[in-house]
Amino acid sequence: MYNIEFIEEECIADVNSCKNSQDINAIRVKYLGKNGKLTTVLKSLKDIPPSERPEAGRYINDARIRIENKINTVESIIAMSEKEKRILEEQLDVTLSKKSNRQGGLNPISIIINDLIDIFLSLGFGVEDGPEIEFEYFNFSALNIPSDHPSRDSSDTFYISKNRLLRTQTSAVQVHVMKLQEPPIRIICPGKVYRPDDDATHSPMFHQIEGLLIDRNISLYDLKEILEAFAKAFFSPKTKIRFRPSYFPFTEPSVEVDLSCPKCGGNGCKLCKNTGWLELLGAGIVHPLVLEECNIDIRYSGLAFGIGVERAAMVKFGIHDMRLLFDNDIRILRQFR
Repeated sequence: MYNIEFIEEECIADVNSCKNSQDINAIRVKYLGKNGKLTTVLKSLKDIPPSERPEAGRYINDARIRIENKINTVESIIAMSEKEKRILEEQLDVTLSKKSNRQGGLNPISIIINDLIDIFLSLGFGVEDGPEIEFEYFNFSALNIPSDHPSRDSSDTFYISKNRLLRTQTSAVQVHVMKLQEPPIRIICPGKVYRPDDDATHSPMFHQIEGLLIDRNISLYDLKEILEAFAKAFFSPKTKIRFRPSYFPFTEPSVEVDLSCPKCGGNGCKLCKNTGWLELLGAGIVHPLVLEECNIDIRYSGLAFGIGVERAAMVKFGIHDMRLLFDNDIRILRQFR
């Protein structure tokens, strides 16, 4: 039979010599671990006569309790001492001055989004949001985009499953609103959209702000008034806009909207390629089939427009490479503080 008193005395001596938490953990394993000295004694109980086992078991268990109490007490003292030492070492001298100020600023994209929202809020529009993972129906079908349209191809859209995708336009939010809300409707839908493009003027993830107005007797005249007010507020009071015929499946008629170059005032420069005009957004009168799909009464008509936020930032700030907007280069961000 093992000498329990000797094991206990040896353990207490080892515990008293511990200097840190690693030492105390090693002592716990040495005596109380799976193959520890006291654990080995407990396993040997099967080798003594049955009549002596209860008394021997109580004796060993009492020693185990005393050893555990001693280890726990010393462990608590060491933990408190290490905590106090760590607090002292981690103290900061808050009176020291900073060596440099590396403060950045809002990303130009955030600045443009905030500006656009403020402008359209002042024009009476509300702000709506929706899911970035969208059903094909809301992103394409409900917007009168035919099943064989190129934008539905996997080369132009990130598909997650057969009928779910990363939205390619925030127009999908407009469909949700038209199906849930009775006219009149006057909203903008800012948010991220996704398309498989990546070069100096395109990004696989970018931002749009799309607008929708549904009411009675809406015409291109109303669209022109709203977009002129936006352009003058966003660029300068001297900014002019013009419409060019275009085609979008969800509007009829559809227009591309140009604005007079904010850099040269329409006189011609490198930014506008000496034309005096810059293409900024697409717009039009909401297609009757879209209104019908969303159960909008035929007494109502609507207008819609979509603004590429990155495009607007590049025009306003004279940025020539869209990728700069996503680099998080503090040298660029500090210019927009």
